[in-house]
Amino acid sequence: MKIPGAPPPSLPELVRVEDRVSFIYLERSVVHRESNAITATDERGTVHIPVASLGTLLLGPGTRVSHHAMMLLAESGSSVVWVGEQGVRYYAHGRSLARSSRLLEAQAKLVSNQNSRLAVAREMYAMRFPDENTSGLTMQQLRGKEGARVRAIYRAESQRTGVPWDKRSYDVEDFSAGDPINQALSAAHTSLYGVVHSVIVALGCSPGLGFVHTGHVRSFVYDIADLYKAELTIPLAFDIAAEQMMDVGGSTRRAVRDAMYGGAFLKRCVADIQHLLLPDDDAEDVSEELAEDVVLLWDGTKRAVPGGTSYGGD
Repeated sequence: MKIPGAPPPSLPELVRVEDRVSFIYLERSVVHRESNAITATDERGTVHIPVASLGTLLLGPGTRVSHHAMMLLAESGSSVVWVGEQGVRYYAHGRSLARSSRLLEAQAKLVSNQNSRLAVAREMYAMRFPDENTSGLTMQQLRGKEGARVRAIYRAESQRTGVPWDKRSYDVEDFSAGDPINQALSAAHTSLYGVVHSVIVALGCSPGLGFVHTGHVRSFVYDIADLYKAELTIPLAFDIAAEQMMDVGGSTRRAVRDAMYGGAFLKRCVADIQHLLLPDDDAEDVSEELAEDVVLLWDGTKRAVPGGTSYGGD
């Protein structure tokens, strides 16, 4: 029996995750489908969003989304993230763009062994300390270096912008309780987490299997996001605080969006995750394999055999 309705696009027809628009945030609007685009309607009118080139859709308070819109988002491999007002909460996300579990299996294998987990953690810190040799450092030494580095960055940004800085202080229950710089940092980091989270799930990795962070469903998100804070969200937050915006959260989110415009950040994030989990493989080969819709059977060793085959016959 033929399935009614328009068939979903084939995987080669979809835009690769690193080439997509990073994210679009919507609130207090109705999201529906019109042909191969989704529409967002509020009191100002309706806008059309080409979903095939969208990385992730952030749905804030007051949004209603139709079943047809969710079908199109799923078929197009776009992630959907339900968030709180000003992006300070994360509730849920949609499906993955990847068809292969190769990166997920590599992640689980690396994080399950103490030596390989430490090696990945060292490589993460090496990416942040390009001029230092981290190969012989323990996790305690790495954390100490990172703490000193972040404090130095905060001091330098405070001197650059003239924004007073005391310490990182925020209330997860009350966004407005923080001073402007802490509000900006919270909004910037939360936006970064959303984008990084969308890349991680689009690649089929687990957001909860972290190497430095642990015990949280977004541990790996925090691991990857930490690679970019010093050069992206921290300077941006100090710039926003220096401008004394009335809407710190909204201004910061838009600034993060503008900083990521063009897709260069997504491409970099994808490459960094592939480098950490499959360091010896070519990035192009990894991307092609993740797109293959192939089911294999474990053979009891390191070998896999084709699925969809009747074994044990004559």
